[in-house]
Amino acid sequence: MTSVPTPIPSRTQYVLEEIKRRILTGRFTPGQALVETDLAAQFGVSKTPVREALKTLAGTGLVVMSQYKGVTVRMVDADMANEVYDVRLLLEPEALKRAVRRGASFDAAREALTRADGATDTAERSLANREFHRALYVPCGNPLLGRMLDEVRDQAALVSAVAWAADPSWDREASEHREILRLALDGDADGAARALHSHIASFVRRAFPEAGFDTPRAGDAPEAQKEDGQA
Repeated sequence: MTSVPTPIPSRTQYVLEEIKRRILTGRFTPGQALVETDLAAQFGVSKTPVREALKTLAGTGLVVMSQYKGVTVRMVDADMANEVYDVRLLLEPEALKRAVRRGASFDAAREALTRADGATDTAERSLANREFHRALYVPCGNPLLGRMLDEVRDQAALVSAVAWAADPSWDREASEHREILRLALDGDADGAARALHSHIASFVRRAFPEAGFDTPRAGDAPEAQKEDGQA
């Protein structure tokens, strides 16, 4: 018998989305304490939905729950960025390649780009950029692959928020987004995947140079394989 997930109560869902939005747009900063009573007063709810929302956010990696420090927004460092972006580099270009080869529609990606270009503040632009990336991998034809990328999506957005606060690079990334979408719409699956891989890798290298982040480009074979004729 297949189990049915328990729906999240509406108040908890509201609190969850609002806290997440504030974290991902920089209103709640890494290391900031999230006190249940304070949040409950801000949102006009009891502590119960706040507590449940924070537990969910801890599961997604956006907050950390400690017996001694309570709940805090997760700190972002080079190690975290390396881990999260390594997963993206392994999965996201492949998902896009499959989506292009399936002849998927990228209307949602185009709309997200338009919203990002017309954004009037950092929060709106950040959220539109998140939707752009998701619109590239969701139509890959493998729901499990999409869910795996969804699981690191919030953590990737937290890394981006910290990086943009230190060094805004919207224009460069917007140009790269347009090129990725152009290749996808042209049906160039390999080209789109390479452009996306380069976009993701270059961002984390610029934002966290101390991580020593260095991975092969999408489609590159390890040197040992090339020498053995297995490329």
